Amino acid sequence: MLRFIFSLLVFSLCSSHLLAGGGWPQPKENGYFKLYQWWVVADQHFTDVGLIDPNTTNGIFNTSLYAEYGFTDRFTGVVNFPFFSRAYFNNTISGTTGDLLVPGEAINSIGDTDIGFKYGLTQNKPLALSATLTLGLPLGNNEGGTQGNLQTGDGEFNQMLQIDAGRGFQLGKLPAYANAYVGFNNRSQGYSDELRWGLEAGVNLFNKKLWAIGRIIAIESLLNGDRSVGENSTSIFANNTEFISFTPELAWNFNEKWGVAASVGTAFSGRIIFANPSYSVGVFFNLR
Repeated sequence: MLRFIFSLLVFSLCSSHLLAGGGWPQPKENGYFKLYQWWVVADQHFTDVGLIDPNTTNGIFNTSLYAEYGFTDRFTGVVNFPFFSRAYFNNTISGTTGDLLVPGEAINSIGDTDIGFKYGLTQNKPLALSATLTLGLPLGNNEGGTQGNLQTGDGEFNQMLQIDAGRGFQLGKLPAYANAYVGFNNRSQGYSDELRWGLEAGVNLFNKKLWAIGRIIAIESLLNGDRSVGENSTSIFANNTEFISFTPELAWNFNEKWGVAASVGTAFSGRIIFANPSYSVGVFFNLR
């Protein structure tokens, strides 16, 4: 059976702005809050051998709240909550007769939610190091639709430990930063564990109004789960997915507190993954 995925987890929680994510915890009683829409609509996918095949158009739309809050200068709480998630697939039509083979369906619910705890391993050092434990809570619907193959969650509780290393610097006269991370995602319910890594860099333009950010994100499955798990998935929740993606983002600051951000995610290569891009737009608030 064909299985599809395009991952949201790495990261809304990975960072969408210099002040959110990376090796930098939030200062005490400071925070970053973002209301955003993320979606992907796919009519083709990478197979389990990395080829691109067509499929019935599938889509998922998540309306989410992302939040970071500094309880101390070292300890930050992180939440990514898709409070409205819609998954659907279109009608399947016979290419020979034009007859309806499988009627389209859709479901609406909340989505799987991530709660993270970030601890700053260094303070006031050129290299910012942090460790983050992220818990994936299976709050979404993992068996929706008449055939049980529409999902807004995968039904498994996972735990990911991630180490970030970030550094701010000047690129000529422009403020800039770079960050790298590596993580291990322990999955349950027969899903394979994963190795995750990523690189991120950003530069500040137009007198600190615009952050131009680029990210490379990768997931590698350890292939140590139950191969039959997730094989009927037609959403973003499959097993043994792998990919390397590039995600550019622009974040515009109206002032020191409010701004808007937009990004697009594309995959260089993949296995069991949508071959269409994902998109995200949102508004953020910095609590200082």
